[in-house]
Amino acid sequence: MRYISVLVLALLTATSFSQEINQVDAQGKRHGTWKKMFYQTQVLRYEGQFDHGKEVGLFKYYTNVNKTAVLSATKQFHDDGSAEVKFLASNGKVISEGKMMGKLYVGKWVYYHNNSNQIMTEENYNAKGQLAGARKIYYKNGQLAENQNYKNGKQDGVSKMYSETGVLLNEYTYVNGELHGPAKAYNPKGELLSEGVYRHNKQHGIWKYYENGTLKEEKDYTEYSKNPYKKQ
Repeated sequence: MRYISVLVLALLTATSFSQEINQVDAQGKRHGTWKKMFYQTQVLRYEGQFDHGKEVGLFKYYTNVNKTAVLSATKQFHDDGSAEVKFLASNGKVISEGKMMGKLYVGKWVYYHNNSNQIMTEENYNAKGQLAGARKIYYKNGQLAENQNYKNGKQDGVSKMYSETGVLLNEYTYVNGELHGPAKAYNPKGELLSEGVYRHNKQHGIWKYYENGTLKEEKDYTEYSKNPYKKQ
């Protein structure tokens, strides 16, 4: 008799709990605590709170690793619909973090080197989810490896690359995603190797090549039109 009572109590508790989660309001919108499992499993896929169809507070997302729910991402939702997001490795280390608006990356995002707190990449996104402004890449020792600039998702402006000891190696100019403008290359000692101009991703005009700081060669990459009436 006592065993039956315990069993009934357990069933009532489970039923009561199931009635408290995964509910919808009168308009059919998700409301209150929601927990969803991976298809045909009892492995948790996500959990969080809804307020009449809108995500609120902290949401947790999991991956199914050998039938075990492993936390892989968190989203902290704000009133404006944006969310502070973190993606996690299976050991709990943060892989990347930043802000999302719906499915779009917005604002600043930071990516980390594997199993490290050292920043690997810093990116900035506009309201359309496009890269905008500075994008910086770092070596694991913290030294800046590359400094790029973006406009509406395309490289635009001066891009510089550095050695692990901080020596400038390359300097390029981009316009609307294309190499277009002055360019220079240096050796690991910082000595100039070449300089010239790109036009629409192609070398253009006179390029100069150096060896040990001395000009060794000049090449003309100008594409001359076969049309005698077309101005160069």
